[in-house]
Amino acid sequence: MSGLHERHLAVSPEWLALYYRHPIELTHGEGRHVWDADGNRYLDYFGGILTTMTAHALPEVTKAVAEQAGRIIHSSTLYLNRPMVEMAERIATLSGIPDARVFFTTSGTEANDTALLLATAYRRSNQILAMRNSYHGRSFSTVSITGNQAWSPTSLSPLQTLYVHGGVRTRGPYAALSDEAFIRACVADLEDLLGHTRNPAALIAEPMQGVGGFTSPPDGLFAAFREVLDRHGVLWISDEVQTGWGRTGDHFWGWQAHAGNGPPDILTFAKGIGNGMSVGGVVARAEVMNCLDANSISTFGGSPITMAASLANLSYLLEHDLQGNARRVGGLLIERLRSVAAASPAVREVRGRGLMIGIELAKPGTDEADPEAAAAVLEAARAGGLLIGKGGGHNTSVLRIAPPLTLTVAEAEEGAAILADALHAAG
Repeated sequence: MSGLHERHLAVSPEWLALYYRHPIELTHGEGRHVWDADGNRYLDYFGGILTTMTAHALPEVTKAVAEQAGRIIHSSTLYLNRPMVEMAERIATLSGIPDARVFFTTSGTEANDTALLLATAYRRSNQILAMRNSYHGRSFSTVSITGNQAWSPTSLSPLQTLYVHGGVRTRGPYAALSDEAFIRACVADLEDLLGHTRNPAALIAEPMQGVGGFTSPPDGLFAAFREVLDRHGVLWISDEVQTGWGRTGDHFWGWQAHAGNGPPDILTFAKGIGNGMSVGGVVARAEVMNCLDANSISTFGGSPITMAASLANLSYLLEHDLQGNARRVGGLLIERLRSVAAASPAVREVRGRGLMIGIELAKPGTDEADPEAAAAVLEAARAGGLLIGKGGGHNTSVLRIAPPLTLTVAEAEEGAAILADALHAAG
């Protein structure tokens, strides 16, 4: 055990997880690569949990941060903040939400917490609909709507949460149905649920579940849900903390795969937009955003330095069509990984879109989750020079692959080859 690891254990909570039997300290990064304190170089396929969205040490972002730090780092929302206004203007337009208002936070947890505050205040109800296997953060309110038991440490809650079918396509009672029948069954389940509830405030859903193992419903499910929700006056919150900014390749926002009758009532974002800086936020139409009847501020949300980084990062992403790169290179990578998986009896499914790919492992010949195999592949990949993540609603048996959106074809081929060796070594 390293000295830093011992010091970590002495001052950190036991529930603060670390990857690997021998945890590593990352000291610097460049592009799609990072280095640890022992000088080992890794191809980064997890980006600080989908947060290093464009590249490590992206010159445009580091320059913007340095220049802003030389002027003023912090002021709070009590003062006019030009970078914050400029970023809000761009996000309002990109969101697709009419007459949009934007509130910045410091994380996805805080963004979702704010969305719940808005929805419950607007609808005067503490009842929330959420998806099974979902994850929305670690605050008291977001834990209470998280449908993934491994990430929900308490049953106590300020909200009454009711869980809906549909977030996981290939498990559960509707798995054997066609996509069309799956959507009909989930809509019928929602209709039945609403017939037994009083006045739900909102449905919150990730278009593609992140911590849950990169699962997603058939395209169009949330559009079908929206028709039902609108009849009952229930708001739709799209949690885009992991799916936003073009990561899925086909769309800029995950909700656009389910467009139907338009954008969500509330959209939350975080992670990748700051490329490592602490940025989150909420977008909602003015009527919903302005429903609070008390004062509020944010001390750190929308700070000049994080907004400068986000503006530079967003500009780079749009100018270099990183959404298109996620579609092209991600499509190549998922096909390579499916070829790799065909040779491994431990792989139950390879799924995803763009540069958001999950490899679910199960005990060969069964549907039984195999978290030990996932942990072994994680270790073997690291030994081969590749960092990946893991998750899933069935005992963290899903390998999570989400590299920076600048990933090259050569790096996709390299990562797939390392994963092939890791699966072979672990299996």
